[in-house]
Amino acid sequence: MKKIFLIAAAVIPGTFSIYAQITKAARNLYKKERYKLVWADEFNKNGKPDTANWGYEHGFVRNEEDQWYQPDNAWCENGSLIIEARKETKSNPRYEEGSRDWRKSRREINYTSSCLITAKKKTWTYGRFEMRGRIDISSGMWPAWWTLGVEKRWPANGEIDIMEYYRGMLLANLVTLGRGDKQEWHSKRFATDSLGGEKWASQFHTWRMDWSADSIVLSIDGHTLNKIITDSVVDKDGSGFNPFKQPHYMLLNLAIGGQNGGNPANTSYPRRFEIDFVRVYQKQ
Repeated sequence: MKKIFLIAAAVIPGTFSIYAQITKAARNLYKKERYKLVWADEFNKNGKPDTANWGYEHGFVRNEEDQWYQPDNAWCENGSLIIEARKETKSNPRYEEGSRDWRKSRREINYTSSCLITAKKKTWTYGRFEMRGRIDISSGMWPAWWTLGVEKRWPANGEIDIMEYYRGMLLANLVTLGRGDKQEWHSKRFATDSLGGEKWASQFHTWRMDWSADSIVLSIDGHTLNKIITDSVVDKDGSGFNPFKQPHYMLLNLAIGGQNGGNPANTSYPRRFEIDFVRVYQKQ
């Protein structure tokens, strides 16, 4: 069923006319601000996600996370993208006895999930990015919607965490290269208990990034979480490179455990990160 939501609001479900009024008002606002929809995925076709928009990460990837990324854990259903975390045991095909690489030293895979990525398919420089989704805040869950720059290696390429959750905290981050090849974080954190805890997490919310050459503003349901002046986040390696004045690609994932996600052992499975839509607007 085609979805008509465009902005997130604390609206009690009502008639179609109420939703239509919200949609019309949002469209008029965006038209007034001279924003044009340039890309979107509404996830309205059941089955696998659109391969024109999304690729996948594979295997153990980063942060010593517990999940093995595979395409099987992502699909579209009833107008939403589902990313499912599962507890399942299988052999690690990349296992090497005695390896010091954590990706290869694990004999078994104990959890699986998916990470969808637009790299080499879709990139953007500046715009208004929106994602309406419902996150799982169970122990060990680490859902995220984020971007990475196409030039240079992390963290010099720049990372924007528009939505990230782990261990009771909702985060809105930027990451750049600091002095001495260290990461420099520009982070704001909010306890989910202060937002409403499980009740809050059971509902869909809209995360947004307004990204321009002047500033990057990260918000949820119309409330600003973090604002950074773009010129203030240049890589500190003497290059003068600003990773947020280049094209970025997008990632959607549900990670498990690892360095930040917490302990997933006592959580029941499967768990889900559900995405209603992702949209990108740019000024005309």
